[in-house]
Amino acid sequence: MSYQKTAMSSVREFMKMITEKCGDEHADWAVNFNTCFANTLETTVEKLEDGTTFLLTGDIPAMWLRDSTAQVRPYLVLAEADEEMANMIAGLIERQFQYVCLDPYANAFNKEADNAGHQSDLTTMNPWIWERKYEIDSLCYPIQLSYLFWKATGRTNQFNHTFQEAVQKIIEVWTIEQDHTNSAYMFERVTDRKEDTLVNKGRGPEVVPTGMTWSGFRPSDDACVYGYLVPSNMFASVVLGYLIEIYETVLKENTFVPKFKKLQAAIQKGIEEFAVVRNKSGEEIYAYEVDGKGNFNIMDDSNIPNLLSAPYLGYVEANDERYKATRRTVLSNENPYYYKGKYAAGIGSSHTPENYIWPIALAMEGLTTTDKKEKERILDLLVSCDGGTHLMHEGFDVDDPSQYTREWFSWANMMFCELVMDYFDIRVKKE
Repeated sequence: MSYQKTAMSSVREFMKMITEKCGDEHADWAVNFNTCFANTLETTVEKLEDGTTFLLTGDIPAMWLRDSTAQVRPYLVLAEADEEMANMIAGLIERQFQYVCLDPYANAFNKEADNAGHQSDLTTMNPWIWERKYEIDSLCYPIQLSYLFWKATGRTNQFNHTFQEAVQKIIEVWTIEQDHTNSAYMFERVTDRKEDTLVNKGRGPEVVPTGMTWSGFRPSDDACVYGYLVPSNMFASVVLGYLIEIYETVLKENTFVPKFKKLQAAIQKGIEEFAVVRNKSGEEIYAYEVDGKGNFNIMDDSNIPNLLSAPYLGYVEANDERYKATRRTVLSNENPYYYKGKYAAGIGSSHTPENYIWPIALAMEGLTTTDKKEKERILDLLVSCDGGTHLMHEGFDVDDPSQYTREWFSWANMMFCELVMDYFDIRVKKE
């Protein structure tokens, strides 16, 4: 079963509207937008027999909690009026929280309990799990989607028993991981790639409590160098605010609200006390990771959440002075993953080769600037560096955009679409 036939009509109407807005001046944007916007619904979305929705990340046959949220986020604008599109997203939310209930430490899941994926990893696997790299953001994204879906459509039936059970598991994990010595989670992979496994017999680098919550891996699925991943803690703080609003306003269930508020306050205090450092110019900025013992790294990764995305997530305003200093820093050579070449400059990742930058990060650069000319520059750059495919990729070489990773990467496609929409002042409702 699929949503293609029923939801594609509203997708086509929306693409027609965007094409008209692009006009002759930005006709190339429209070509890429239409290819990317349709691609996600046509190639990654599947309606399952139980009414839930499964989303492939693209060329990997599994569903990531993070990616699947970002893949449908631009469709929320259509879901306001298109009931079938709304049903598709509601089905995704239900499946996401079913997966969280299965294992809140896993980041990617199979469509069926077929033992696909990294079953040989040294951690607690089950047949549903594709990969069990624990990442804070994997738990943030479904909460974010359920909240934005409420704001877009007015629907609240997604805040059901599955949602509430998953939320309890999420809060339990985040609270346990405020002191990682209390955690049973371990992860090792037999590999020569150090980013794919945790040191210290699967426990990860040593940390001391800060109030923040620990993460084994980054949104890139690469291991954290220091255990407190600051952008993901920012994201957790934001979605805890969503939970407070949902439980007070919709569920009218105040039993858990004090827990949400206590955890949110501890995370925010931890960020302010342990994650604020100084760059080479002496400006206050946010570190990317810290360990509570005084160690930190000044960098940013291309995967979202990153420091660049803090206003997009809702943690700070784009005009916040510390954010602006952080932004200048991560978009400079002070960030070891900032690459500049013949055709482009932007943020890459330890996940991809040196000198490869990510369209996702470029799109986020555009989504977090208030300068319309800068948004236009980035959109032109993304189109010119698509390798002639009219699609976005994982990363591309700044000196040769025809060299790229991942032919089919739905998250990147939809981030490009979201930036085009943003340029024309079409945004997902947040209030």
